[in-house]
Amino acid sequence: MWMKSTPVWLLLLSVSAGVLSVPINRDAAKQEVKEEAQEEENGDTGLYYDRYLREVIEVLETDPHFREKLQTANTEDIKNGRLSKELDLVSHHVRTRLDELKRQEVSRLRMLLKAKLDSTNVQTLQMDHASLLKQFEHLDPHNQNTFEAKDLELLISTATKDLENYDAERHEEFKRYEMLKEHERREYLKGLDQEKREKEENRLQKLKEKHRQHPKVNAPGSVAQLREVWEETDGLDPQEFNPKTFFKLHDTNEDDVLDEQELEALFTKELEKVYDPKNEEDDMMEMEEERLRMREHVMKNVDANKDRLVSLDEFLKSTEKKEFNNAKEWETLDAKPVYTEEELQRFEAELRDKEEELKRKAETLRQEQELLKERGKALEAQKREYQQAVLEMSQRQREQPAADGHPPAGPNGELKFQPAAQKAGEEKGPAEQEVQNNLPAEPPQNLPQHT
Repeated sequence: MWMKSTPVWLLLLSVSAGVLSVPINRDAAKQEVKEEAQEEENGDTGLYYDRYLREVIEVLETDPHFREKLQTANTEDIKNGRLSKELDLVSHHVRTRLDELKRQEVSRLRMLLKAKLDSTNVQTLQMDHASLLKQFEHLDPHNQNTFEAKDLELLISTATKDLENYDAERHEEFKRYEMLKEHERREYLKGLDQEKREKEENRLQKLKEKHRQHPKVNAPGSVAQLREVWEETDGLDPQEFNPKTFFKLHDTNEDDVLDEQELEALFTKELEKVYDPKNEEDDMMEMEEERLRMREHVMKNVDANKDRLVSLDEFLKSTEKKEFNNAKEWETLDAKPVYTEEELQRFEAELRDKEEELKRKAETLRQEQELLKERGKALEAQKREYQQAVLEMSQRQREQPAADGHPPAGPNGELKFQPAAQKAGEEKGPAEQEVQNNLPAEPPQNLPQHT
């Protein structure tokens, strides 16, 4: 199992090393679930260098020395870069493979940058340097051929920072999604007459009220929530609930920690109380945001060392807290809006600005299209003129030899001879014939001479 027995190393991959786990229903089905988890263990982290990150870790895991250091390293050793210095002691084969991976990554990033420049029609040598530095933040761009300790240090620090910002970016993305929904709803209602608008508003209000009518949602991580999973998902007696056994059952990759995906899998039963993909009033995007909020709630109360992982010790200590047994009902997203009216107004203004920009670009493209059409017409006229000139020149070339007294040439250059001339009398005109008739006849020959 990848990364097994090295939970500290999972600090880098609290998302990527975690599997998209599903809770275990029966002990007899444990092996089958393990196999499914292994198949899904390569889920994407969402990082733009996800594949490179995974491949580097996989190669390092093949080196016995580095693997041993991982097992004894603590969180600070990984964060402050001390672990990176161990790269100098790995085998030559591992270093060669890491060098190859880095060259492939540099090549991929070059292609991404080129595609970006091509898409923006940038013809100059100037580049977006901020974007360029961001693309190469997870490796040393000054050394593009070999993988050094600095590359490992940059990869660790960048992955840690990006994963910490991942949740905040997801919340912001969801807020914009909700504001766009509200904006479209308002625009849709504006286009209706008063009677239809009132009817539609009533329909939408009923859907919203129907969504709010759901069973009680237990606070994530509370005894009530865990017992429900124990009983309905695991199929065990709720009176025999045991936190340690529960932890072992849901540590699906058996690495002695519950990662973020294993935790989120525990909330499925609670989410199903509120969201059903078959219902018009239930939004699955909201369900995923709810899942994220539940996971953050558990991490805040249980993850004592803030390594984005829940160890068995942390889990057991959380069950001893007062909140574990006396948790309040969970407030779902519909309890309060995720944005203010001021934020919505700013968002709508931003949409209007973008719409105006798109209109300007569309008008520019239309004008360019008209210009291209006019140029096309001019080129077509020039083409016809050229073809006519070529025909006239060819005609003159065929007529020129006959005017010079030379036999005309045929289409393939052969000489063409005219038929024999008719008799002179037949060819002469009437005037010439009359002149010839008035000429005196020659005197007869051998006449007697007079004296």
